Amino acid sequence: MLEMFEVGPCESSYELGFQIGRRFSDVIGIRLSKDLILQNQLLPWARTEESRPLIEALTRSNRDKFPGYWDELIGTAEGSGAPLLEIMLINFRKEILSFLPVPEAITAASNAAIECSDVLVVDESVAVVAHNEDASVALLGHTYLIKGTLPNQICFVAYTYAGELPSCAFGFNNCGMVLFISQAFTLNSVPPSKDEIMFGGVGRNFISRDLLEAKSMNDALDKIHSSEVSVGHSYNLIDVRSRKILNVETASRSRLSIHEVGRNPFFHANMYLHLQVPQVHDENSITRQKRAATLPKRSKEDFLSVLGDTEDAKYPIFMTGPTLYTLCTALMDLDQQTMSIIQGNPKNGEISHIFSMLTKELEIIH
Repeated sequence: MLEMFEVGPCESSYELGFQIGRRFSDVIGIRLSKDLILQNQLLPWARTEESRPLIEALTRSNRDKFPGYWDELIGTAEGSGAPLLEIMLINFRKEILSFLPVPEAITAASNAAIECSDVLVVDESVAVVAHNEDASVALLGHTYLIKGTLPNQICFVAYTYAGELPSCAFGFNNCGMVLFISQAFTLNSVPPSKDEIMFGGVGRNFISRDLLEAKSMNDALDKIHSSEVSVGHSYNLIDVRSRKILNVETASRSRLSIHEVGRNPFFHANMYLHLQVPQVHDENSITRQKRAATLPKRSKEDFLSVLGDTEDAKYPIFMTGPTLYTLCTALMDLDQQTMSIIQGNPKNGEISHIFSMLTKELEIIH
C-alpha cells in the first residue's frame, strides 16, 4: 500500500524536510543503497576532483534561486540520516549524468531510467489526464505520498521518490483562495542532446517543487519560464475549475513551447513533440508513441487501456521490468474534480487512493 504522510505547517522549510526525512528514513536508506546509477556512476564520479565544478555550480544556482527548497533538501538528508551528497546526487541526477565521463551507451541507459506516458483530452463530455509513472525498477516500493500544509495554508499532495523533493512525478495543490482553485501537474522527462544541456543550471526537481505552490495556471507558467533550467522537461499543467490543460515543453536558455490540449486526445511519452530542439533518438518513446496512435481513445476506460497496453514486448506502454517499471497510474478527472491513484495495470482499475481536488483539506474520499 502506498503510504501517505501528512506534515505541516512547519516553522521552516528545513523542518518540513527534516520531518519527511525522519518519517521515511528506512525507505530512503534502502533506495540509496539499491540505486545502481547512484552507486556505480554518480558516487564514484562525485568523489573525484573533476566533479567539483559541476556540483558547486548546481549548488549555487539552486540555493540562490530557491533557498527555502534548498533548506528542505538539507532537512531531508539530516532527518533521514543519509549523507547530504547522496541526497543531492539523486535530486540532480538528470542535470549530472550527461556530463559524466562514461561510455555513451551507459549514459543513454542511465537517462532512460525514468520514462512516463500521458494521455490528455478536453472536450464537451470528458476532461481527463491519465499518467503512467514509470521509473527504474529500483524505485519499486521506494515512493510515498506527501500531503504538506504550508504556513500560508497552501496544501499540496505529491507523489514522491524516496529522498527527493516533492515531486518529480505528479501532484496538485489547493491555493487557499476563496474559490480554492486547484492546480495540478504531471511530468515527463525529455531527452535533449548533450549540447542542449546547461552546465550547472536550475534542477527540474526544484522547479516541480515550486509548482506545488503555484496559485494559478499563469503563476505556474511564470515559475517554469523564470527558471534557467539545466535540462529540458515536459509539464502537463491542469486547472480544474476552468477545465484547461496545457502541455509545456522546456529546454535550457529559457526556451519553451505551449500546447493547449483539446478534443483530440494528446499522447506524450519522453520526447519533444512541439518544441523544436535537437534531441536524443529514444526508441522506447517512439515505439510507445506509435502504438498509442493506433489505439482507441474515446473514454476514460480507453485512456486507461492505452496506458495498460503491453502489446510490444520490448517497449510496452505499461512496464513490468526488468529495467523499467510502471510504479502507478494517476487519473485526474477535471469534471469529477478528483485524482485517483491506481496500482498495477490501470486496465484492472485497482484504485488505492481517490482525492478530492477542490476541498481545502484535499480530502481522501476512497
